[in-house]
Formats: sequence, C-alpha cells, structure tokens
Amino acid sequence: MDSGVEAAEVVVEAVDFGVEVAAAEGDFGVVVVVEGVCGGGRREHRNLSSLPYLTLCFLVQMGSFPSEMDSKTTDIALDLTPFFIVYKDGRLERQFVNPFMPAPENLNGVRSKDVVVSSDPEVTVRIFLPRSLTRGEKLPVLMYMHGGGFSVESALSTFYSPYTSSIASQCNVMVISVDYRLAPEHPIPACYDDSWEALKWIVSHASGSGPDPWVNEHADFGRLFLAGDSAGANISQTMATWAGVKGLESGVKISGIILVHPYFGNNKPHDLWIYCCSGTETGLDDPRLNPAANPGLLAKLGCGKVLITTAENDFLSVRAWSYYEALKKSEWKGEVEIVETKGTDHVFHLFDPNCEKAGSLMKLIATFIKDDKVHSVL
Repeated sequence: MDSGVEAAEVVVEAVDFGVEVAAAEGDFGVVVVVEGVCGGGRREHRNLSSLPYLTLCFLVQMGSFPSEMDSKTTDIALDLTPFFIVYKDGRLERQFVNPFMPAPENLNGVRSKDVVVSSDPEVTVRIFLPRSLTRGEKLPVLMYMHGGGFSVESALSTFYSPYTSSIASQCNVMVISVDYRLAPEHPIPACYDDSWEALKWIVSHASGSGPDPWVNEHADFGRLFLAGDSAGANISQTMATWAGVKGLESGVKISGIILVHPYFGNNKPHDLWIYCCSGTETGLDDPRLNPAANPGLLAKLGCGKVLITTAENDFLSVRAWSYYEALKKSEWKGEVEIVETKGTDHVFHLFDPNCEKAGSLMKLIATFIKDDKVHSVL
C-alpha cells in the first residue's frame, strides 16, 4: 500500500478484517495510514496515541509496532496496548483517551444532562432524551455501559456521547449511560459495583417519585433494557445476573440485554483482566469473565431475552458464540438470539457509525427493543 509519505522502512502492512493498515517511519516520525474501515475513507495518524482502538488491535495482532514504541521498552513494566502501558517507575500511560464532552443541549435530535447517582462511590450517568418527546410520553429505558477493556473511555467523552445520543434518537428510547470508575486505579469489581449503583438508582424511579424528573416522567419500567459494547457488554451480562440473584426493588424486571461484541476473554490467561483485578488471577472460568462456564448462574439470568451481536472477524467472537450455546442449553427460560455482521471486526460501528453495516446494527437494536424478531445474519 502506498502510504503517501517517504518512508525509510515499512514496519507493518496488514490487509485483514476489511481494514488496510500500514505503519512507516518517515521525515515526520511514525505515520500510520488506515483505509477501508467499514467502507470509510483514508486517514493518516502521525502519533500512535491518536490511533483508534480498532487499528491498535490490528497492530497488536500482527505482533509489530513502529520503532518509536520500541525505544521505551526498557522502561516498560507491562505493555497492555492498546489500553495502557505501565512503566517501571509506576507511571501509567493510557493510549486511548478522548476528551470530555459537556452534556449537549441538542445532539442528533436529543437533549442530555449529567446526574450524580451515587456519592460513595461517586458515579455519574449521562441521560439522553429525544427532543421530540411530548409531555408525559413514556419511552423504553436503556442503561448503557461503554467499552474500553474496563480501563479506558468514558460515558461523557466525545467518542461515546455521539453514539449513545444516536441510540436515543434512532431507537426512540431514554438512554442512561454509566460513567463507571476505570481500572487499574479502581480495580475490578469497581466497574460492576458502580453499574449496579446506577441500575438501583434507575429502578428507584419506578413509583414515579425518584430523584430525577426526566426519569419519573418518561421512563417506562415495563421496558427496561441493559446494553453495552465489548467490556460494557460484559458488565451488562453481569448486571442481569445480579438482578436475577439479588432482585430489584418494586418488582422491576429487566426486559432484555443487548451484548454487542462482548468481551468474555478467550481460552488462556488474559493479562489485561488479571491486571485490572489488582494482579489477582481469578481463573479462566470466573463467572464475570466467562459466564458460559457457569450454567447454574446462567439459569438465574434476570431478563426475558438476550441479543448477542458479533463481528465475523472479531478475535473475541469465539467466546460470544460459546455464551450463546451455553445459554440455550441452560435452564434459563428466556429467548436468546445471536447476529453476526459479515466482513467486520470488533466494534466497527463505533469507528464508522455512518457506514451501511453500522446502520443495520442500529436498526437491529431498535427492532429488539420493539420486541420484533431479528435476523440471524447482517
């Protein structure tokens, strides 16, 4: 691939997963050129920290990085690219950081606001409500957990706010996006505990007398859904399990959960998971990491239906399919469907939300919430 720059050496060239990636060293330092993300255009990144998570994953899988990264390897204690690097002096450098975005008044036809739902631990949610809503009109509630390997990103960022506002607009739902604490500064189970606090806060409005007027007036608790991508899908699954085991106030039930490209690890020890758990090896069959290995807990899943979506070339898809098969075989009485998007990779829809396949995935989510049947392949 012609990178468009004078390069002393092409370090990586990959044409996998429908994405073309080339990294080169040139007069301006490291240049990474990305083409073809779900039909998207050509982009050049002159700093590795500006690379999207998806592209960094490709470089990790190819086992090669530009030599700019190699120059610091003697100072590195643990390299968990594309999430973060831990240096021997104790510093932690996140590699995927998007700026904070104030709650927008009007984004994709949606208004939003931030609410602190817990003070100990401090947990904030961002609520998205379609502006076309009329007084007293009720909408399904979708509690959303963002992805990022439990360690990067935020519900309040310029990366996730546009996406969650699009869900609210295109699916005609109230989205409540959880800004949980990140590992490793706040080790697992902080992300689960924070999300549970947010879920309990949402449910506290079921009688119409909760602390937030938007939720009191517009939330339909007969249509409560949990959703997330990657690590956020993992958290969503765990929240539904906890709801089934612990129960929710006022007899509220979760209608369904939407697991987009869920992070359930793979069949070998995973350094990211171990480090985010304070370095404690919890085992390959930890029910949070690998729920498929725990059929007794699967039987207690506290929702009526599950939608799992995978990407054909996603390196995490094997465990997603295992989860689907295990849930079908368990004693859980709900309905589960799995949908695979052909020719795509992990969370492709976040990096190219305007491509045709991302639009189809959004329609699939809307269909699931509306209680219609979905198709098995996109």
